[in-house]
Formats: sequence, C-alpha cells, structure tokens
Amino acid sequence: MSSEELEAYRRPLTGYCYRLLGSAADADDAVQETLIRASRKLADFDPQRARLTTWLHTIATNICIDMLRSASRRALAVDLGPASQSTEMGAPLSPGRFVEPMPDARLFGIDDPADRIVLRETVRLAFIAALQRLSPRQRATLVLRDVLVFSAQESAEILGTSVAAVNSVLQRARAALADHPVAVTDVLDPEDAVQRDLLARYVAAFEAHDVPRLTALLREDATSSMPPFAWWLSGRDRIGAVMAASDACAGDRLLPTAINGSPGFGQYRPGLDGRLEPFALLVVEVVSGRVAHLVTFLGSQARFAEFGLPPVVKETGLAR
Repeated sequence: MSSEELEAYRRPLTGYCYRLLGSAADADDAVQETLIRASRKLADFDPQRARLTTWLHTIATNICIDMLRSASRRALAVDLGPASQSTEMGAPLSPGRFVEPMPDARLFGIDDPADRIVLRETVRLAFIAALQRLSPRQRATLVLRDVLVFSAQESAEILGTSVAAVNSVLQRARAALADHPVAVTDVLDPEDAVQRDLLARYVAAFEAHDVPRLTALLREDATSSMPPFAWWLSGRDRIGAVMAASDACAGDRLLPTAINGSPGFGQYRPGLDGRLEPFALLVVEVVSGRVAHLVTFLGSQARFAEFGLPPVVKETGLAR
C-alpha cells in the first residue's frame, strides 16, 4: 500500500467528513490530515486486524471530533429564527454559522445511478443541517451506521468503544433526528422528465426576470434564503413580492450544476465590461414538481470551479 493508493479514498472520506463538519473547507482539511497521518503510519496498518477503510475512518473520525470541539454549530438560515417580515437583510453573519454547499462531483464516484440517488439523499442541505444538531459522537455514529452502513462492530472499532455503546448512541441520535424531522425534497435525477421540465421553466423565467412565471413554479409554502444573512422569506406570495420590488437579478444568467444532491446553478451577473461573471451559487430544492426551497449562497464566487462552472460566460452561455 502506497500513499498514491490512499488517494483512492479521498472522495468517500470527503463525504464522511463533510457530513460531520458541514463545511467543505473543513472537510478538505480533515481529509488531507487523515491521508497525511495514514501515509506516515502505513507501516503500522495490519490488514489482518481491520479493513483499510475502517482504519482510515478511525483516523478521520478522531480528526473531525477534535475539530468540532472548537467549532460553532452550523445551520441553515431557516433554523436561526422566524421568517423575515422586512426587506432589510441586516448585517451578514460569520460564514462559519452556515452549512456550506458541496458539489456532488466531490462526493459521488458511483456508476450505478440508483445508488447515486440514494446517497444524494444523505447530503441534502436539510440533512446536513440536522446532523449538526447532534453531538459529534452521535453524528459519527449515525453516519457510520445508517449512511455508510458500517457494522456495529466496525463502528465500535472506529469510535474506540463497545458495540453496546454504539447501539445506545445510535438510538439517541435517531431519536434526536425524529424530534426535528428533516424536510424531504426530491434529489437531482437527470432521468426525471418532470423535474427537467420544471428546472428548464425556472431558468427561463429567472433569466427573463418574469416574476409571475417564476412564482407560479413555487410551492405555496416555499422558502428563500441567502447565506451568510440570517434573513429568509416564507411563502410564495412573500417571495414574489420581494422579487418584484427589485430588479437586481435582471440580466443574470444560470448555468446548471449539482449541489448537495439537489439541482443547483451558478448565477452569473453582468460585469462592467459586459461579461457575465460569477455572482452566487443557487440551490433549487424541488418537491413534487414545484420549487420548495431556494438557497442562494452569496460570496461563493471563488468556489465556482469546484462545481464545474466557468469563470466567465458569454451571453450565449459559452465559457470564454
């Protein structure tokens, strides 16, 4: 086993660490440290005692739990307080208060579309935010057992505890999630013709800045938020009224990507030289053929490349 061979585990470890930390940047740091430590300790690894993936997840778990000791709990804007009644967004909060978006391409390497759809359900923004309500050990236990499907025995080895303790922590973690049910949304499914049609109509209405057409695609109880602001809106009519009162998005364009298992877009805005430049990452969460949640991650321009989005586009939508 070489350091190069360890690289094959970077993507699954990234998914694991991201679920625990809620931050793409922190997950990158945790995975890098995991692979560095593993490379240094390769001589100590005994394949007769544990699978390599179990050993690597042990290292990653310890690193993530250490990082969480000094981290504040990340959340979505809708978890921080009631819906805003004012159009004033207020001051932005620290980016560390919010769950960060993650590109699907950095989480999934599975060829089977069915398996990919199942995994996408476990990286939806609401699920990641729900995990952040759990204690670090509850998070790790639930993800290991219910998401990654490690056995109770392997999970006990990873966590350095007993099978009985793992089962007890898992029961408490499941109960805690049940007390705050995670909103269910449809995962991105390129084979779903209804979803494709809805997203195409959303893009057309958005780019035409046609607010009536846009709001007609929303559920009555739709929400819209814009991290790093705690400000968020609830209700189709309220969202439509705020959109209609501003022409800030007029001229903006959307390019598709996949974010946290959901339909996503890079939002581009005309620059001073007329070129369309990165403005924000947009997650469009869908439920039963209607848009349920809009999450616009402001200040995410530097991350467009991670999502396979070009740095500049022409009006035709082709990268320069």
